[in-house]
Amino acid sequence: MRVDSFDFHLPQDRIALRPHNPRDEAKLLFVPSAGGFEDKSVLNLPDLLEPGDALVFNDTKVIPAELNGDRVRGDIRANIHFNLHKREDLATWRAFARPAKKVQLGDRIEFSEGFSAEICEKGDAGEVCLRFNCDGPALDQAIASVGHIPLPPYIASKRAEDEKDKTDYQTIYAQRKGAVAAPTAGLHFTDRLFAMLDEKKIERHFVTLHVGAGTFLPVKAEDTDDHKMHSEWGEITPELAEKLNAVHARGNRIIAVGTTSLRLLESAAGEDGQIKPFCGDTDIFITPGYNFRAIDGLMTNFHLPKSTLFMLVSAIMGRDRMQAAYAHAIKHGYRFYSYGDSSLLLPERQNRASRES
Repeated sequence: MRVDSFDFHLPQDRIALRPHNPRDEAKLLFVPSAGGFEDKSVLNLPDLLEPGDALVFNDTKVIPAELNGDRVRGDIRANIHFNLHKREDLATWRAFARPAKKVQLGDRIEFSEGFSAEICEKGDAGEVCLRFNCDGPALDQAIASVGHIPLPPYIASKRAEDEKDKTDYQTIYAQRKGAVAAPTAGLHFTDRLFAMLDEKKIERHFVTLHVGAGTFLPVKAEDTDDHKMHSEWGEITPELAEKLNAVHARGNRIIAVGTTSLRLLESAAGEDGQIKPFCGDTDIFITPGYNFRAIDGLMTNFHLPKSTLFMLVSAIMGRDRMQAAYAHAIKHGYRFYSYGDSSLLLPERQNRASRES
C-alpha cells in the first residue's frame, strides 16, 4: 500500500504547542461507523459509552530521555544529542544520536562529572547503543539529573521545553517509568472525568507499554510493506487479561485509550479474540486490512500525515472515512498532535460470539 495515500494537508496553525486547560475540556470528535461526525468535548466521553464498557489506559511514565553529551577522543570533544528510546538491560539503552556521523563504535560520551557511556553498537538511521558506567536505580537517577523532557519534534522545533512540560507531558495515572514519549490520548483525563466514568459504571484498566522515540520517526519507505517498526516493551498481567476477556464475554466493548494501548492489546490477542498475558517486545504494524481481535474502539489524538498512526486509525475506520474525519477536524478548528484535541473511533460492532465459535 502506497504511503502517500495516507497524506493530507495540515495547516501549521493546527499544531498544538500547549495542552488545553483544563485537560478534560478539549474537543473530542466522535467518529461512528457511518453517518456524520459529532463535535463533542472530552467531558462527553461517558455519554458515548455504555455501562460495562472498559477503557484501557497505558500507565507508562515518561522519563527525561533527551541527553546532551560530549564525545571525547583524546583532547578533541564534540557535542552530541541523544534521544533514548528503548532500554536493553540495567546499564544499556538504545538511542538516536544527532549528529550520528560524529560517533563511532567505542567512543566515550561524557554527560556530566562521573556520568558517562560508551558507544557499544552503531546501526542505521542514527541509532546507537549506549552502555553507561552505572546501572539500575543509579542510572535512573543520573538520567533524571541531566536529562530533558523529550518533546515531540513538531513542538520542540517551535519552542523550548520548560517547567510546565514536566507535568503537562505526563498522564495523571502514570506509574511505571520507562517511556520516552507520552501516551498522549491519556493526557485528557482528570480526576473529574474519572469520577464521571465511575458513575456511568465504565471500567478502567491499565496496561504498560514503554513508548519509544520511534513513534516520531517519519515513514521513509514508499510502500507500507517496506517500513520497519521499532520494538517497544509492554506487559499485560494474567489478572488483567482475565478481566478484559470477561468484558467481551458479557457483550461489552473494550476501548483502547491511545494507539499504544491498542497495539499492546492486539499483540496479546489470539486468533479467537482472547487476550492472553503478555510480557515482552512488540513491533506490530497495523495498516488497512488488519483484522482487529481485541479492541472495539479507540480514543486517540489527531496524527501526522503519512504516519504509522494515521495508517492505524485508517485500519479501524477505513482510509476514506478517516480522511473525511480529518478534513472535518481541520475545517472546524481541532488542534493536532500530542497536545491537541481528541477523537473517539467506534467501528461497526462485531459479533464476537460467531467469531469465537
